[in-house]
Amino acid sequence: MTANAYDVSVADFEEKVIAASHRAPVLVDFWAAWCQPCRILKPVLEKLAAEYGGRFTLAKVNSDENQELAARWGVRGIPAVKAFVNGQMVDEFTGALPEAQVREFLTRLIPSPAEPLRMEAMAAHARGDQATALRLLGEALDLDPGNEAALLDSVEVQLAAGAVAEARQAIDLITDQARDRARVESLQARLQLSAAGGGADADTLRTRVAADPADLESRLALANTLALAQDYKGALENLMEIVRRDRKWQDEAGRKTMLTLFTLLGAQPEHEALVREYRIALARTLN
Repeated sequence: MTANAYDVSVADFEEKVIAASHRAPVLVDFWAAWCQPCRILKPVLEKLAAEYGGRFTLAKVNSDENQELAARWGVRGIPAVKAFVNGQMVDEFTGALPEAQVREFLTRLIPSPAEPLRMEAMAAHARGDQATALRLLGEALDLDPGNEAALLDSVEVQLAAGAVAEARQAIDLITDQARDRARVESLQARLQLSAAGGGADADTLRTRVAADPADLESRLALANTLALAQDYKGALENLMEIVRRDRKWQDEAGRKTMLTLFTLLGAQPEHEALVREYRIALARTLN
């Protein structure tokens, strides 16, 4: 037993779980000696209790020896893990989950120490103060280097600041193990748009396209620029026009960039209707 992982019985459950959960979350692991999955899960929980250093405690209950507790808390299969916060059971899972899934469970249960800084950073980002946002996100990641939300936030802020190379380097650090796949794919799509030449002066490009509607190079650059400025309808309309005029131009650049935008917008429910409209338009044009 350690300070962060200990055995609990009926006699001390109120003290070591209910009362203790007012100070920090308590995970109660209901197990039994004959249970093979329990033997798999138990060292994972003990490892994480040590790693988290008191941000939660692990209370281990032998369900055979404490059947009253198992019945009271609705244990129907083991291992069964029940999470207590402020004296109440707030979450649970059954079975020997892999370590990554146990970590996800803990993430929902235990706020990261970086969260206040992260929220402050994104407020600065919303105000357009990208320098302050990046500084605060750096401090957040110093506190919690594995904080996925802060890492992805830093990519978003770097893109807003025009630091494309830094954004690409940051997302490369997390892409393989990221849990929020939709947000990663959305940020990767924005990186693709940046690499494709977005960021030029939109008014200049509009003038070129108005003077020569068949100038597909300028039209593609305009679409990328509008997309980065979050004028997604304008971007999609210009890309659709490229497909209408010459679907095979530059190895189907119009169609492929539309697909990139569909990926970018797919993680944003507010753009669902827009994506549907242009998916249908693209399909009708190609068929």
